[in-house]
Amino acid sequence: MAKTSQKLTARKKRIRRIRKRVFGTAEKPRMRVYRSNKHIYVQIIDDTRHATIVAMSTKDKEFNAEDLKGKCAQAKRVGELVAERARNAGITKVVFDRGGNLYHGRVKALSEGAREGGLEF
Repeated sequence: MAKTSQKLTARKKRIRRIRKRVFGTAEKPRMRVYRSNKHIYVQIIDDTRHATIVAMSTKDKEFNAEDLKGKCAQAKRVGELVAERARNAGITKVVFDRGGNLYHGRVKALSEGAREGGLEF
């Protein structure tokens, strides 16, 4: 088995393990993070309706990365912007789903930005 398929298999197992415990409702939706090599994406999802309420990423039109240096600073800004959008949608509390990633680096920066933006989790 190749190394990449082993890594993907391990990540899928981590995602399943996390999703057993993390479930989003209308009152407290799930904030899901996906991290690629270049970008970071976040969605706020109501699992009871299977609907995305709010979404934000570094590829979004509102996101401007010209004044930010580094991916962690960009992730923190995405967290602040998603918190602002969530507040506009009437969401103050969320459940954090790190998507199989370690709570470190960009994932941690995004969550800190969301907390500073006013989200509770």
